[in-house]
Amino acid sequence: MHTTLVAGWAGSMDLYELAVFDPSDPVLDPMWRQGMFVIPFMTRLGITNSWGGWSITGGTVTNPAGTLGILAGLFHLSVRSPQRLYKGLRMGNIETVLYSSITAVFFAAFVVAGTMYGSATTPIELFGSTRYQWDQGGISMGLPWYRVHTVVLNDPGRLLSVHIMHTALVAGWAGSMALYELAVFDPSDPVLDPMWRQGMFVIPFMTRLGITNSWGGWSITGGTVTNPGIWSYEGVAGAHIVFSGLCFLAAIWHWVYWDLEIFCDERTGKPSLDLPKIFGIHLFLSGVACFGFGAFHVTGLYGPGIWVSDPYGLTGKVQPVNPAWGVEGFDPFVPGGIASHHIAAGTLGILAGLFHLSVRPPQRLYKGLRMGNIETVLSSSIAAVFFAAFVVAGTMWYGSATTPIELFGPTRYQWDQGYFQQEIYRRVSAGLAENQSLSEAWSKIPEKLAFYDYIGNNPAKGGLFRAGSMDNGDGIAVGWLGHPIFRDKEGRELFVRRMPTFFETFPVVLVDGDGIVRADVPFRRAESKYSVEQVGVTVEFYGGELNGVSYSDPATVKKYARRAQLGEIFELDRATSKSNGVFRSSPRGWFTFGHASYALLFFFGHIWHGARTLFRDVFAGIDPDLDAQVEFGAFQKLGDLTTKRQAA
Repeated sequence: MHTTLVAGWAGSMDLYELAVFDPSDPVLDPMWRQGMFVIPFMTRLGITNSWGGWSITGGTVTNPAGTLGILAGLFHLSVRSPQRLYKGLRMGNIETVLYSSITAVFFAAFVVAGTMYGSATTPIELFGSTRYQWDQGGISMGLPWYRVHTVVLNDPGRLLSVHIMHTALVAGWAGSMALYELAVFDPSDPVLDPMWRQGMFVIPFMTRLGITNSWGGWSITGGTVTNPGIWSYEGVAGAHIVFSGLCFLAAIWHWVYWDLEIFCDERTGKPSLDLPKIFGIHLFLSGVACFGFGAFHVTGLYGPGIWVSDPYGLTGKVQPVNPAWGVEGFDPFVPGGIASHHIAAGTLGILAGLFHLSVRPPQRLYKGLRMGNIETVLSSSIAAVFFAAFVVAGTMWYGSATTPIELFGPTRYQWDQGYFQQEIYRRVSAGLAENQSLSEAWSKIPEKLAFYDYIGNNPAKGGLFRAGSMDNGDGIAVGWLGHPIFRDKEGRELFVRRMPTFFETFPVVLVDGDGIVRADVPFRRAESKYSVEQVGVTVEFYGGELNGVSYSDPATVKKYARRAQLGEIFELDRATSKSNGVFRSSPRGWFTFGHASYALLFFFGHIWHGARTLFRDVFAGIDPDLDAQVEFGAFQKLGDLTTKRQAA
């Protein structure tokens, strides 16, 4: 039946092609120009004549083939396989036949796909020229892969089309990624398993702008919701996908209908772009969007506000923000600066846009900055992008009001400086000053605050090429065991020296309040003067699940001393996510790495394209010593080797 379907398709396709094929001009309108697919293969095997009375070449060709196949078939008919070979290759199993047949088919498919690069079996007369004959000048001069964007160089309609398509791809990725993250996200524990522990990348950005509810009935802050409204996480994702589809259609429309009157110069009738005016339009519109975001969305005048939290990431929620117009507005950790900055920058953009719409650039400036060249626009646009990428990479890695730790996780510097540890000790000291017991004071430490003070949440602990979320590394945090306090046999309180960020292993050292080493876990017996056994170290837990529990056996004490190197001690579930115990980075680390890398790449692109546009005449071979007075570009035809560089 399969053979019937294949043969039937081949015969039917052949008859259809013969019905539409015009054999009248085999030179300028050959079969491959007419899109014939099976006729070339028949011609290749020797079929050149038609019952309609015409011939492809005017002669006949015979092509004897199959001699090797006949001989191989006769061999296998007359010779039996050795028993070892028969059993070893499982020749008695029908699935062996299926497997080997598939192997033969895909091998043949790879081979014939490769011969389409050009070979004796794929003649140019039947299948057309290859791209490599163009690239290497075998037939004519074509465009190499790194020059393909020149096809939109002098084509405003299609330049617009490809930019709309780029927007479609970006919006489509964002919407699709959001839906994927929502499918795998577990909102059940926002304290010990927040979005950043699960490796969410786009959900934090939606949350930062005011999206907190899901059509699934859950809220990012915990609890359930009955009426999430249109702008839920799913609503935003769906809007991006719909927008992507509309942009996709618009891009196709502008590619097909590229020759619009709006792109034509009234004086010459040729397609052209008034780049200074377009710059003014874009600046004005982006200024309006910037001002509107700051004045309405962030302030809550017409919008939800943004995510705002305290310095320790405990009380975060979406709320309106008043603009900060004083010097405090320049503090990167003051949310009010976000509103005031957008209002101020938007106002400046609107005024600058109106200026560029109403004032023409001086001729010297126009020529000096190459304002008439689209590559100038590319170069300066890349500059704006890489500048923004460097800024957001910095605010993400070092922390700011725009990158709350509840959404993106702590920064590495909060571990390095003992930021959360100091706040925990401050709270405990305040509790003790109010006559609380040590157990009561530690029991009042929020689990959320204790979890931040754990090295596994440090984004710099994730190494290169360690894909996956933090949960895939050390596991899903289940509960805080409590704060361990170590004491020697003399009753001195000992503190475990914490592991620095860039260490994979670190010696277990316990010091007293003055920083003097009192105990350790030695590497060998000869150095066991300060061993846990010799010093008689014990551990007692305060707060958490082990509140009030103490241990004195050396093995258990050393176990918790090792874990105390990593900050507060948590029970971790490594089975659910099949975690392998190797620390991963948070979305804060991934975002920074990606944006810093692309910023460097775009910086190079800015230098490259800026140099190309500023020294375009030099690169084209026109230098100050050129004796012939010719207008550059008058004879320029893209990709034509015969174009003269100067007048004859």
